[in-house]
Amino acid sequence: MDGNIVSVERIIAAPPETIFAVLSDAARHRDFDGSGTLQGTKRESHPLQLGSRFGMSMKWGVPYSTVNDVVEFDPANTIAWRTTAFGGVIGGRVWRYELLPVEGGTHVREIWDIGADKQRVLLRHSPMPERTRRAMQKSLERLAQLVEKSG
Repeated sequence: MDGNIVSVERIIAAPPETIFAVLSDAARHRDFDGSGTLQGTKRESHPLQLGSRFGMSMKWGVPYSTVNDVVEFDPANTIAWRTTAFGGVIGGRVWRYELLPVEGGTHVREIWDIGADKQRVLLRHSPMPERTRRAMQKSLERLAQLVEKSG
């Protein structure tokens, strides 16, 4: 963890627009979730935009729901949402995806930023940063499998 940020990245053999289309469709998030906690999205399948709000059904030991507000939106480049739960009592972390076209595809960086999270001090000194990093690596693997052309 670098301060309040965990970041993973990889090259995905697909154009940024293709990847962004998946990231900006909240109904598709379960398709690439590497944490195993996302159970479903409370939003019909249509593209997110700046200011969009969507809910997610989660399960980590017990079921719970999150509210997610899109706080950054630059088509084919960046999308980010702030996640809270339990009426905003928990959370404030931001999930951000940055896409950069490169030879052979797109450099994708996923970022977990807890700088504004109400529990950031506890999170920094817990197993969560490493657990989150591993889940993010799996998410990018799954995202690649969704969008890369076979053979």
